[in-house]
Amino acid sequence: MANFVPADEFDLVIFGGTGDLALRKLLPALYHRVGDGQITGDSRIIAASRRDVARDDYLQSVEQALRSNLPDGEFREEQWANLRGRIHYARCDATTPEDWGALVGLLDGRDHLVRVAYLATAPRLFGPVAQGLSQNGLITPSSRIVLEKPLGRDFESAGKINDQVGRCFAENQIYRIDHYLGKETVQNLLALRFANSLFEPLWRRGAIDHVQITVAEDLGVGGRVEFYDRIGALRDMVQNHLMQLVCLVAMEAPSSLHHDSVRDEKIKVLRALRPMKGEQIRSNTVRGQYRAGAINGEAVKGYLEELDGKASKTETFVALKLEIDNWRWSNTPFYVRTGKRLPAKHSEIVIQFQDVPHSIFPEQGFEIQSNRLTIRLQPDEGVELSVMAKEPGPGGFELRPVALDLSFEEAFDIRYPDAYERLLMEVLRGNPALFMRRDEVEAAWYWIDAIIAGWEETNHKVESYVAGSWGPAGAVSMLDRNGHTWQPEG
Repeated sequence: MANFVPADEFDLVIFGGTGDLALRKLLPALYHRVGDGQITGDSRIIAASRRDVARDDYLQSVEQALRSNLPDGEFREEQWANLRGRIHYARCDATTPEDWGALVGLLDGRDHLVRVAYLATAPRLFGPVAQGLSQNGLITPSSRIVLEKPLGRDFESAGKINDQVGRCFAENQIYRIDHYLGKETVQNLLALRFANSLFEPLWRRGAIDHVQITVAEDLGVGGRVEFYDRIGALRDMVQNHLMQLVCLVAMEAPSSLHHDSVRDEKIKVLRALRPMKGEQIRSNTVRGQYRAGAINGEAVKGYLEELDGKASKTETFVALKLEIDNWRWSNTPFYVRTGKRLPAKHSEIVIQFQDVPHSIFPEQGFEIQSNRLTIRLQPDEGVELSVMAKEPGPGGFELRPVALDLSFEEAFDIRYPDAYERLLMEVLRGNPALFMRRDEVEAAWYWIDAIIAGWEETNHKVESYVAGSWGPAGAVSMLDRNGHTWQPEG
């Protein structure tokens, strides 16, 4: 049974409190933390938005969101009553100085509590919200601010946002969130690597042939189409989620789990990424855009149809071959891919080990498959190690691959907390280890910007792919040129 430690008493202000992220992710996460006894005492959640909404009406919308988003059987009236009593609402247009009165009134006299401002808003509001908090005297020594991704759309805009927020908050008060870092399996990646002596001698060039990271979504862009068309898959997913996963796979062992020790090792990986330009852009990057197809047997529109026929070169799929120029990973390729309208919601890290140097079974007529370690991030979080084994029976020496499979949910027999549950509690406890430091964000943007510039200079083709497939043919060819195959195959 998990031991859930309560957080200190707090005021959590969610800017954008009527938005999709707050209602679909943050408040359900807080509902579960209330249920596990981690939110106690005089702690409160204050939703702030420019909408003029009565508290009772807002509470009704929260209850409806919980009933819709929680799995069947998880909504309990007593638990909701506990959360309901902690929720307040304040109308606040962050860009209007005279519109902060209601929020100031709710926070008056509570400077002794931990105070967290969670910015579930567009990035253009990050600076104005931070400035408004400062001008209204709402930043205390124990205050923290949480910035949702995307943090800008390039190196320059990210730097401006960091400057604006940094003028009001110290760096150790700023929590740049990437919800992938809150996933239990991502946390277990650290345990797998650094709590088991079995893997460390093999976690390097010479033993590992290549690494694959896939983050696939079966959904399209939906209601985000106008926003997404300005961003694309590279900015939306690779710059943050996939870069963070690359760092956790590739980094050296930190001296401790202290937040700066971990983040110091991650930044070394980002700085060791080989820059892409010229021919490397053409051969090591693939862009795709989905066209009409079928997902789970149902017909779905193509991306341009969702844009009402407007022409667009925005990529909904991207695949990259990365090289890390350091002693551990030299000449060991990392392949990453992400896309919309792929066959399933599926995220995993595949560590492909090298072939055995010599087979003693050539006369048997079967192929010895190299070992593969698969770390599943979703939907079924767990770890699988593929090994060769002899088939039982007296009929001869026949080998086949078998999987040593660990499902974390089955092994620990508990409900698996959502990533936002973990991350919210880490903010409230003041532990920034699972959040990105400024230099991490900007180093990732610096590397990504070179790819975007290369695409523009070379008019890099955007290949189409059928919705429900694993992406464009170019992604398959990119691996095939190196003798590799995507897992799952596509």
